[in-house]
Amino acid sequence: MTIDVRPYRPATDEAALWRMKEAFERELGSKTGGADKRETYEAKLDADYRARYGSWVDRCLADEPDAITVATDGAEPVGYVFVLPETLSMIWDAGVLNEIYVEPSYRGTGVADRLIERAMDVVRSQSLPIDRLVLDVDPDNDRAYEFYRRHGFDSWGEMVAVEL
Repeated sequence: MTIDVRPYRPATDEAALWRMKEAFERELGSKTGGADKRETYEAKLDADYRARYGSWVDRCLADEPDAITVATDGAEPVGYVFVLPETLSMIWDAGVLNEIYVEPSYRGTGVADRLIERAMDVVRSQSLPIDRLVLDVDPDNDRAYEFYRRHGFDSWGEMVAVEL
């Protein structure tokens, strides 16, 4: 396995990014919360959501060309990390890791380590109110918590939500 980590290329990587984004959302929906959460996450993955996500990606890349990094095995992307541009750092007064995803067959191989290191490099280059990289993680996702702890992350508050 020869993994390359490189900037996302919209012209050639868009379909793979969407495939991985769908998998990311489906995993979020199925990990906790039962059938209702799974159905909610599944239902949103329609053509309108895909178009809105594509526009969001384009907006973020316009502000931060390195916002998305992909890991490839040969030519095919097998993982990605998406950090928000500096212009959006005021969301949490810090750099924000929007998403990280690695295909299941590549988990435990070091791909996620390379992606998170790249995300940290991108955020280090940003001018932030607080020099910190933040993200939200499902409290029941022990594997993710251990991954982030291994990379020096610690708890910094708790996110709560209400359905609208």
